[in-house]
Amino acid sequence: MKFQVILFDLDGTITDSGPGIMNSVRYALSRFGIENPDPAVLRRFVGPPLTDSFERFYHLSAAEAVKAVGYYREYYSAGGIFENAVYEGITEMLKALREMGCRLYLATSKPQVFAEQILEHFGIRSYFDGVTGSFLDGTRVNKDEVVAEALRQAGVTAEKKADALMVGDREYDIKGAHKHEIPAVGVLFGYGSEEELLTAGADWVIHRPEELISIAAGSDKTDAAVCEAAERRHYGNKE
Repeated sequence: MKFQVILFDLDGTITDSGPGIMNSVRYALSRFGIENPDPAVLRRFVGPPLTDSFERFYHLSAAEAVKAVGYYREYYSAGGIFENAVYEGITEMLKALREMGCRLYLATSKPQVFAEQILEHFGIRSYFDGVTGSFLDGTRVNKDEVVAEALRQAGVTAEKKADALMVGDREYDIKGAHKHEIPAVGVLFGYGSEEELLTAGADWVIHRPEELISIAAGSDKTDAAVCEAAERRHYGNKE
């Protein structure tokens, strides 16, 4: 395999978590007297660290942003966490990559405790060799920190970085990967635009989960054959 270790973002990459996140943000903003927020702005909360987004998009102070995250979690933990769905084709893609010998790790800025619950809820935790997220106290929230810990867990040393790949839907995923000198795939079925991903320097941009199988296999003919067999097995012959 060209890439033996693959790191995945969660929100907008594995699951469409937008409804739960946006409803939680809407609830938090209402506690500050901000009603009917722009849906386009709410979408921009999917992926980045929450405190950064509250400060950037609604001009809350650092202290207010921390308080807003607390309100957010009131709604999110009570049910928003499962206003969520696994993207079509993701489970089949994860199965195929595991069969091809890839080791898969989750690398998300979401609190790790919530990430674990989501993977278990949707029955896909077993595909991942490890899960790395942020802490509830607001630490390890930046994507480059999350990527660093996921790489450490995977045993990816400086000499083995060519074996690793990051997959995500926002610029933070691309930049977090590149800070550690690993390539990154941007997915267009999430919440980031093609312009955002390419501007951030995405090495590939894909429209469907199954396209990742070819990237993981690389250009070697033997690996390509394995890749094609895996696609047929899990997605069916589309000819």
